[in-house]
Amino acid sequence: MPHGATIGLNMGRISVEPSFATPDRVLSLDWLRGLGVLIMLQGHTFSSFARPDLRNDPVYIFSQFVGGMPAPIFLFLVGVTLGFRLDRCDRQGLPAAHRFRSALARAAYLGAIAFAFRLQLWLFAWGNPWTELVRVDILNCMAFGIAVLSPVAVLAPAKRITWCAAAGLVIAATAPLITALDWSGIPWLIRNYIVPNKEYFSFFPDTAYIAFGVSFGGLLRHAAPARDKIMQWTACLGLALVVTAHYFSNLPFSVYQRSDFWLDSPGLILIRLGIVLVLAAAGYVWTTGQQAQRLGFMRRLGTNSLLIYWVHVELVYGRSFWFVKERLTIVQCCAVSLLLIAAMYGLATLNLPSRVRRRLGRPRPAMQVPEAACPR
Repeated sequence: MPHGATIGLNMGRISVEPSFATPDRVLSLDWLRGLGVLIMLQGHTFSSFARPDLRNDPVYIFSQFVGGMPAPIFLFLVGVTLGFRLDRCDRQGLPAAHRFRSALARAAYLGAIAFAFRLQLWLFAWGNPWTELVRVDILNCMAFGIAVLSPVAVLAPAKRITWCAAAGLVIAATAPLITALDWSGIPWLIRNYIVPNKEYFSFFPDTAYIAFGVSFGGLLRHAAPARDKIMQWTACLGLALVVTAHYFSNLPFSVYQRSDFWLDSPGLILIRLGIVLVLAAAGYVWTTGQQAQRLGFMRRLGTNSLLIYWVHVELVYGRSFWFVKERLTIVQCCAVSLLLIAAMYGLATLNLPSRVRRRLGRPRPAMQVPEAACPR
């Protein structure tokens, strides 16, 4: 989700190249990313450490219910980042072929990070099957989704906004149809990337969030002077999506012969999209007047999301704390969640990605591009 900064996957751009002083940086997206990190940390802590007999406790259920939101947030924001990236190419007057290659390069970058992440987990686990190396995690979904959506880079900004929104709707709407097909003759790895599955992040329906994000990111940049009104309408649209999608999801009949609400329902995608939009608008209000260089608690988590994601997965799901896996009470899980959040915030304050870039001598000079360079 990089705009002034690079998507580094900050889980949506899992922040690898932050550039906090960028004049047109949308601070609310850093805030939203940080909120996703916060929810993710507590959700994974409860999932890994809570005792099996406490899985029906209201606190645990609530933890896992809200814990379903980080993935849509991160996928949406990685799309926003791609939208920003393509807009920057537009403003620099770069040709369509260059924009297309830029989108593919972003997909390749995320794919490389995804493989490095799986490789590290596999090596540290000493004993897991080799198939864990190609497990379709959220980073793989981001890379594959962006690669498939990359042709939209050749479109003009206004058309890109429209076509990506339409693509998101199509992906969400066709997910139940994809599930209903017979995939028994297709190699398992291809199925894991494409077919809805509760164990993986598949193209259907998860890439819908990326497509919606590209559309939203393009709109934020294309109509930057009207950003206040855009965010107002974003909140209204988000609420309307939640209410409308919830209503239609609860009708006693369906246009689909078979559909699982928690797996491939377009209603769930639109409800979560609506929540993400409302949170983005709330973040915009919260960060109004803040200075880009002064990172608060939430934005610091957001601008270091990739690092936090990588480290916390090893801590929570790795072998380091095997002796407390599925052995903690609800109160103990709450305490561990707070400790983990504090530790990850401390890690974020070290600003390790920027330090590494400085050591490697990779400064990113700001580039001013005249408004007239942006094709309409």
